[in-house]
Amino acid sequence: MAKKVVATLKTGSGKNFTKCIKMVKSDKTGAYAFKTEIVANEEVKNFFADSKK
Repeated sequence: MAKKVVATLKTGSGKNFTKCIKMVKSDKTGAYAFKTEIVANEEVKNFFADSKK
């Protein structure tokens, strides 16, 4: 059974969004962590270009 978020994104307006996953390095420890966000299709390049977000 699909989760509510997945089911919502499959509807008509959900096709305007993309789930982005970016690897971010911690300044304190040097370890990498994954940052996941659902952004509008027009904002995908800005999400990956902004390295400190």
